[in-house]
Amino acid sequence: MDYRELAHDLLKQAASKGASGAEVIIVEDEAFSVQVRMRAIDTLKNAKEKRLGLRLCVGQRSATTATSDFSAESLRKLLDDTVAMAQATAPDPYSGLPEPELFTSEMPDLELWDPEVAQFPIQERIARATIAESAALDFDPRITNSEGADYSHQDARVVFANSYGFTGEYRGSSVVLSVSPIAGDDGGMQRDGWYSYQRRLRNLESPEAIGRMAARRALRRLGARKVATQQVPVIFDPDMAASLLRSICSAVSGSAIYRSASFLTGRLGEQVATPDLTVVDDGRMVGHLGSRPFDGEGLPTRQTVVIQNGVLASYLLDTYTGRKLGMPSTGNASRSLGQPPTVGPTNCSIAPGRYSPDEIIRSVDQGLYLTEMIGFGVNLVNGDYSRGAVGLWIEKGELAHPVEEITIAGNLKDMLQQIEMIGNDLEWRGSIAAPTLKIARMTVAGH
Repeated sequence: MDYRELAHDLLKQAASKGASGAEVIIVEDEAFSVQVRMRAIDTLKNAKEKRLGLRLCVGQRSATTATSDFSAESLRKLLDDTVAMAQATAPDPYSGLPEPELFTSEMPDLELWDPEVAQFPIQERIARATIAESAALDFDPRITNSEGADYSHQDARVVFANSYGFTGEYRGSSVVLSVSPIAGDDGGMQRDGWYSYQRRLRNLESPEAIGRMAARRALRRLGARKVATQQVPVIFDPDMAASLLRSICSAVSGSAIYRSASFLTGRLGEQVATPDLTVVDDGRMVGHLGSRPFDGEGLPTRQTVVIQNGVLASYLLDTYTGRKLGMPSTGNASRSLGQPPTVGPTNCSIAPGRYSPDEIIRSVDQGLYLTEMIGFGVNLVNGDYSRGAVGLWIEKGELAHPVEEITIAGNLKDMLQQIEMIGNDLEWRGSIAAPTLKIARMTVAGH
């Protein structure tokens, strides 16, 4: 089926039914996953599907729908229903497609697709998961159980067209391998894990390395204890620093800003963090997981400096939130079929600093090295931050013993100002990445 032709035909039909603006998104994708547990296949799935999303504007009114039925009759009904829904909604002067002059025919090759991912034999996919779990189980006799190893991939083609004449298309792939072993001794059981997530199969960490790292992480949690409630430095390992960055991304999202639901509302141009902190969102990074040539509205993606040397330089915006704030879109429209655009980061990172992780740990006389957070206790309105935590206690610059059943608490406004050291260990293991961060003081609540 020629998806471009189908999209253009739908746009013509939409115009004939009174739509003043229209978008069609077609996604065709294949998803595969296998889970191996205790060296045997637990689940095996392979699914291919195609979906179509439609957004229609009738003046200042709009509606969004989706379908997986591409028959002519179904699409005619979808058009009729979407027009009727748009006509029934309240007018909104900020709604509608982006301005026509903002679209571009430039379509850079960002190397988002790896044909090897879909061609990789199924037995080899299963073998990757099996080897990863076996590497963990065989690493140490204290690895007594497993929650399984998972290998999965996705291969998707995206076609986008709108009534302003823009048509864009790209294809993307991703592959992930993870394992979650369980370690046990007289003191109890502990679970941890490790993973590798990439666009290209050849960039995936070896299953042996993933399994061994997962085992080491589970073993280092054995003998975990509580600590007394106190205020100490907290070091966020790179994965936990990336989690903190996700909260920052939510706080600079245009939807939170125009609703005044963020502690960063109205603070553009102000010093909101330590001068050492720079945050960049970049949707044009070649081969990265968050990259794409155009966003969920067809606008070109770009690099946006969100925080520069501690100063809030930009929000992340789509067309709607930009209009509400009187600003242009930053190319950060994210899209789920059947839903209107929302704001989302692309590849967002904290720029690396000059300290090695070991130097950061050695700088702490007593404190917490954070390796896992539990729960979602983040209030973006006032910045309050409280999460269940797991990690390693630091004594005199050394990792001393594991800790659990604790809570870390602070306020994002203070935490950003109190980032004391930034690591040189930035590594892209997803679309949100950060190096090790040391926050000078947070409350660690234990017993």
